[in-house]
Amino acid sequence: MLIIDSKDCENIDKALKKYKKKFERAKTLTQLRERQSFTKPSIKRRAQVLKAVYKQQIASGKIEA
Repeated sequence: MLIIDSKDCENIDKALKKYKKKFERAKTLTQLRERQSFTKPSIKRRAQVLKAVYKQQIASGKIEA
């Protein structure tokens, strides 16, 4: 549960902005999306390897981002 401490004179927009930032940092939404469907560990590892290869190719100059 997220709790936002707001001052009496604080604008509701600022409080809402703080809540959104805190919600984003908690990564609640990403966890929910991950739990909606099961992905095999081998597929997760393959995605990590492909991402690492892509980053290396960008760093070496073979691919322009």
